[in-house]
Amino acid sequence: MDASGDEFQKYRSPLVSRYASKEMAYNFSDKKKFTTWRKLWIYLAKAEKDLGLPISDAQIGEMEAHVDDVDFSMAAEEERKLRHDVMAHVHTFAHCCPAAAPIIHLGATSCFVGDNTDLIMLRDGFDILLPKLACVMDRLASFAEKYADLPTLGFTHYQPAQLTTVGKRACLWLQDLTMDMRNLQRARDDLRFRGVKGTTGTQASFLQLFQGDHDKVEKLDEKVTEMAGFKKSYLVTGQTYSRKVDIDSLCALASLGATVHKVCTDIRLLANLKEIEEPFEKEQIGSSAMPYKRNPMRAERCCSLSRHLMALLADPLQTAAVQWLERTLDDSANRRISLPESFLTADIILSTLQNVTEGLVVYPKVIERHIRNELPFMATENIIMAMVKAGGNRQVAKFLSVEVRPLLEPYKDKMNVKVELEL
Repeated sequence: MDASGDEFQKYRSPLVSRYASKEMAYNFSDKKKFTTWRKLWIYLAKAEKDLGLPISDAQIGEMEAHVDDVDFSMAAEEERKLRHDVMAHVHTFAHCCPAAAPIIHLGATSCFVGDNTDLIMLRDGFDILLPKLACVMDRLASFAEKYADLPTLGFTHYQPAQLTTVGKRACLWLQDLTMDMRNLQRARDDLRFRGVKGTTGTQASFLQLFQGDHDKVEKLDEKVTEMAGFKKSYLVTGQTYSRKVDIDSLCALASLGATVHKVCTDIRLLANLKEIEEPFEKEQIGSSAMPYKRNPMRAERCCSLSRHLMALLADPLQTAAVQWLERTLDDSANRRISLPESFLTADIILSTLQNVTEGLVVYPKVIERHIRNELPFMATENIIMAMVKAGGNRQVAKFLSVEVRPLLEPYKDKMNVKVELEL
């Protein structure tokens, strides 16, 4: 990147410039958004042609030939004139598809491309996150198995309590993550397509195009939904799909944020006790003034971003609450920020947490010393061994085999990726 260029003269979101993965950054990019709009216009034209409207193969072929060559400068200039982003891109697409110009966006409203694209991005965003969550759980499961028999002080009220094991404590983290896995999978599977619903959800414009043939309009909706990769569309919409769908999606992500914050707070507390430490690179500097320090900066980053992720849930709650009748546009600017930022943030904390869990360092001698310091207040060393023999290991093994491993099975081919953080 040219350090003297304009890129450094304006604000850049650190979610993209500093942290997020390329695949998640692309998922919410302008390129993905506007090429998806063009694909949706092609799906609509194909379905309308199949159902008898006078649309030619040449027109569809012309549109397909120009899916990727979006002239962003022209679109920006059109939007400055029209003050309408969808019509700006209709005009831009029509400029390179003159034969198809009359049938681009035929019968549709802006939400046909806007809302349906958002749903595609949400679905694809979950498909990026789920394997990453599976990787984190896999690494933690291996950690729990490895240290299932290592006794350690349990803490309640952050005061020494009865003994547990390092592996058993990791299972507390894993149990919350299994709930997050189910929540994300459920939110992803519950997504439907907005489909072809018209300006207020009545499909009136399409009924007019098909001269009142309700069956053809229903088939049009089904065909476009299928081409977009969805099994179902919402049966009822206003101009938009219900904004409660955004609540469901971001609620699952915010809940994941709460889990990650708890896990990483625990790691930070244990790092202070010098019992467990996140990976520390060979040339890493802990502090500019105190180089001997080994700050848990990755766990701290996860906590920092998790707070942002949890806070973002307020946006869709407020947006859904204040939508008037069939829709109001005060949802738009808010959703442009809250939806991408939630997925970008979740992506970052999962990648960072995977890096942490792949390199967690345990210091058994320190743990043993802490136990011995508390033994006069607890019991004798024989009780430590008795506790482990009484089933600490079996409890971990049963939890992993019954609760964790079956959830990870669908992602086993995607869990060989190791995360290396640049920052």
